[in-house]
Amino acid sequence: MGALLCNRVAAQRFQRGLSGLKVLLIILITILLTMGITIFIIRTYVFPSELTPVVLNAKEESKLDKKLSQLGWQADTGSTSKTSSNRQGSEENSAKERVSEIDELTPEPYRELDGDRQVTFSEKEVNAMIGNNPDFARRVAIDFSDELASAKILVPIPEDFPIMPGQILRVNAGIDIHLDDTRRPVVALVGVSLMGVPIPNAWLGNMKNVNLVGEFGDSGFWNSFADGVEDL
Repeated sequence: MGALLCNRVAAQRFQRGLSGLKVLLIILITILLTMGITIFIIRTYVFPSELTPVVLNAKEESKLDKKLSQLGWQADTGSTSKTSSNRQGSEENSAKERVSEIDELTPEPYRELDGDRQVTFSEKEVNAMIGNNPDFARRVAIDFSDELASAKILVPIPEDFPIMPGQILRVNAGIDIHLDDTRRPVVALVGVSLMGVPIPNAWLGNMKNVNLVGEFGDSGFWNSFADGVEDL
């Protein structure tokens, strides 16, 4: 009988020790998760790192240059060499290369073809064009999805600003863009967020999910824009 009681006491002590170990493990896991989430929030929203500029390869760069030429823009043929020079840490001859590679102007008759009006830019091409601008290369990124265009913008806060001077403010915005049943463009603000926190609709002038073309399309810019869009 005495041996049985001793076994029960030992089992109870073992269970108490085991439960204490479980509590300690739960506390440690909670601390680690809290630290991980805190670091993620700080690095993503409070102190976000600069964006990585999109770089096209030679084939993609040539394809983009053709599209820009089709729109009447003189392709910056030095952008590829400039990008490669940046990777190698040298930009000494970029200006000379751009000047030497620009085609000479030649007279030609005016023409209008349907093919000249149909040019499509991919998400990567748009971000690559943004990346060619040193002021936006690491500050702006565009995303395209079904009926939605999204932008991520890193805004530097001035040093003399009273709140978080010298830090980076992360702004996200989304715009709904599509054609309605009457083939009329729809352009509506989906929302804007600062540091991952959505801005209330009242602070945006109650413009969220308002079709700007339908609201202001009777005349002016939006009416002209809608009349000139055949497909989207």
